[in-house]
Amino acid sequence: MTKPTTGRAEIRRLARLSPFELKAEFIRLAEAYQRGEPGQKGKSTAHMLNAGRGNPNWVCTGPREANLALGHFALTESRRVWTADNLGGMPEQAGIAARFDSFVRSHPGLPGTELLRRSVELAVDRFGFDRDAFLHELADATIGDNYPVPDRMLVHAEQIVRGYLQEELMDRRPPSERQPELFATEGGTAAMCYVFDSLMKNGLLHKGDRIALMVPVFTPYIEIPELEDYAFEVVEIQASKVVETGVREWRYPPEEVAKLADPQIKLLCLVNPSNPPSLALSREATDRIKEVTATTNPDLIIVTDDVYGTFVDGFRSLAAELPRNTLLVYSYSKHYGATGHRLGVIGLDRDNVIDELIAALPAEEKERLAKRYGTLSLEPERIRFIDRLVADSRQVALNHTAGLSLPQQVQMALFSLFALLPEGKAYKAKVQGIVRQRLDLLMEGSGMRIADDPGRAGYYIELDLLAEAERVAGKDFATFLEKNYEPTEPLFRLAEQTGVVLLNGGGFDGPEWSVRVSLANLDDLDYLKIGHHLRRIFDDYRTEWEASRAS
Repeated sequence: MTKPTTGRAEIRRLARLSPFELKAEFIRLAEAYQRGEPGQKGKSTAHMLNAGRGNPNWVCTGPREANLALGHFALTESRRVWTADNLGGMPEQAGIAARFDSFVRSHPGLPGTELLRRSVELAVDRFGFDRDAFLHELADATIGDNYPVPDRMLVHAEQIVRGYLQEELMDRRPPSERQPELFATEGGTAAMCYVFDSLMKNGLLHKGDRIALMVPVFTPYIEIPELEDYAFEVVEIQASKVVETGVREWRYPPEEVAKLADPQIKLLCLVNPSNPPSLALSREATDRIKEVTATTNPDLIIVTDDVYGTFVDGFRSLAAELPRNTLLVYSYSKHYGATGHRLGVIGLDRDNVIDELIAALPAEEKERLAKRYGTLSLEPERIRFIDRLVADSRQVALNHTAGLSLPQQVQMALFSLFALLPEGKAYKAKVQGIVRQRLDLLMEGSGMRIADDPGRAGYYIELDLLAEAERVAGKDFATFLEKNYEPTEPLFRLAEQTGVVLLNGGGFDGPEWSVRVSLANLDDLDYLKIGHHLRRIFDDYRTEWEASRAS
């Protein structure tokens, strides 16, 4: 390999972009490589390997098939009420359970029907549903003939998703006597936007306030606070532990977590398991956060984004450990290969510090909020924050038509029920095994070392190239790289000379010389190739360093 054709000044300029925007430049270079390297005729035989994207290349088929079968049943219910060419009626509740049983018996060969039947029976048995009421909700929501009622989330769907979250994100040990209330959203991204917006609208955060981020972290959590609307003062809680020379642990030292004791910090945001290091929060860090909220910073609001929680056995969210302080954000996108469905949820315990803070606001602020939400209730001060999120998501005035698309809520419920069945547990083990196999192949190809950690989700991996340089050749080699190259230059070399696209870890507020590799979106052996290419990069840098020493 040689130095990239992109000059150092241009690399430095482009590094100001978000990693997801900078990725477009890497893709352009990788596509040029794929078409044929300079001096070669025709196209390269290699394929572009884009490991910068978190979209998984697997799809959970069973619950989708059950949803399609449900669609057939729902249409028979519609046509039963009113049939005139392509015109049907609204499904009726009375007797729908018996008609569903008949439908199942008469369609034994329809794919998904048996899984749908067992999903329905599981829901009825586990949550005590009335079969007619539940099946009517499913059929009517699948048809999509009504506005969402309740607008926050369908009644049965909310109970199912709550059970799923308690099973998968709370290690089957939800906080005693607590029932988090849920708001179904258009994916985790919408949930993030709604949370920041409503915290500001309700006077719980103000422009310029101090917040904390546990970094490295998904870049929107870095970029949103920098927007003019917020301009927050950000305190970084850095995962800076090192196991040994050149091997990062990506854990939070006690002195970093201790920063949260500052009562001026009003909000803490974290992704758990983290993105990109992909590690679940340690027991020690969790206990220290609990200690802080119990002593010096009891009003701390926590937003935990737990989308990768299902990739760690025994995972337990901060929403389970600190329900009064924590807003839970979850998305079905990664576990189920459903990024295009836009299925997300916000959870908040009924007894929470946010509602207490709203109740304690000054009279002037309460008057402002009473005017804002006054068209929704004669007692607007009693509207809880979870319902204010719904109203704010539709500019309050459109609250009566708020809510996630009902067919999406049905798919969310079927995904959740699937996870509670034996097939869903086997599926979970399968996708966990996929990312771990890919991680092993990446590390085999690269020859790098990572810490052995039982809390590793493995959906991504963040590799510190500068630490690796120090591990393989000592501090002088690492110093040479820092002095002579931009931190993102290895990524330009990879894209231009191997067709590999990775993201810069510095864009996630990780070490500037780190890279993020998604282990979700390429074939297994592609990660072995990426590892080999990373090793070649190191060999070339080392050759250049040794030549400079010789001269």
